[in-house]
Amino acid sequence: MTEHRDLLAYWSVSHGNFRRFLEELALPPLDDSAQRTAGEAAAAAAIEETFGLTIDDFSLGIDSVGGAFNTAGTPTITPPDPDVPQDTEAAAFFDVDNTLIQGSSLILLAEGLARRRFITAGELFPALLKQIRYRLRGAESHSDIAAGREQALGIVQGKRVDELKALCQEIVERQMLDKAYQDTIELASMHIAAGQQVWLVSATPVQVGQALAKRLGFTGALGTVAEEQDGVFTGRLVGDILHGPGKKHAVAALAAIQRLDLDKCTAYSDSINDLPMLGMVGVPVAVNPDRALRRHARAAGWAVREYRPLRKLARSRVALGVAGAVAVAGVAGVAAARRGANHAAAAPEG
Repeated sequence: MTEHRDLLAYWSVSHGNFRRFLEELALPPLDDSAQRTAGEAAAAAAIEETFGLTIDDFSLGIDSVGGAFNTAGTPTITPPDPDVPQDTEAAAFFDVDNTLIQGSSLILLAEGLARRRFITAGELFPALLKQIRYRLRGAESHSDIAAGREQALGIVQGKRVDELKALCQEIVERQMLDKAYQDTIELASMHIAAGQQVWLVSATPVQVGQALAKRLGFTGALGTVAEEQDGVFTGRLVGDILHGPGKKHAVAALAAIQRLDLDKCTAYSDSINDLPMLGMVGVPVAVNPDRALRRHARAAGWAVREYRPLRKLARSRVALGVAGAVAVAGVAGVAAARRGANHAAAAPEG
């Protein structure tokens, strides 16, 4: 497994530079065709055995991670505390929507961009409609995801990258942090205190995730990356949209690059859509789960954490109700026992 980890780390960083990869690590120099065939075979075997992915899916993850690194300008946003011993093989991966913050980060972003005239109200309306449909149905269809991706890419096409990044930072500061679950932030802080990396992994635009990570002191963030050229968005996607399997592809690529042991890693999410990511780590945790994820987590013996205020209140009331019923039953039982004893003492001997 260690050999696979070293091989994949090198292949991922070289991003498929098969000649350098093979000449330095695997085989003596070969002609271009043979090198490519041998390189793909070696990498594909390691990827399949380590992550259960095809080389094409893993390559999409590499593109997503590379795009995130390029957007941030650095592989990590917050460096580790030099006074904390680092557990270099462990990391925690956090979903954003309804796990870190209440509601949809994409809707908060769209509303903020419309308010600041970066997009129009007409461009905002379809996103709101899609979110309402998602809330009513409780799950997103593949067609909705594809349509949403194309719509978002079309909206930002031709717009300046630095302007969007600045607006994302402002919207995170003024609109999203107020909706953050403090309990989730504390969970992330525990991982950081243990010397582990903390990454946000979300379908939301990578600029939003990275602004949140910077503000909260997390290691970094992976998100959906829109291609940029000469400082403007091209309207094309880099890598995968980080939804469902896309998160697994990106986390696998990040694990290869950072040499993480996924059995020592933890993942947090609210959605059954994130089952591919949750299922690839040693410690999956359902946070504010939807019904499908709650059922799956209970059946699998995963931890379930509920941080939504109304749900917590409802659960505490149920617990108090049960405790009250037990107490009443206990008091009634004691009273009945006393009445029985008194009755027996008062009865004449016969």
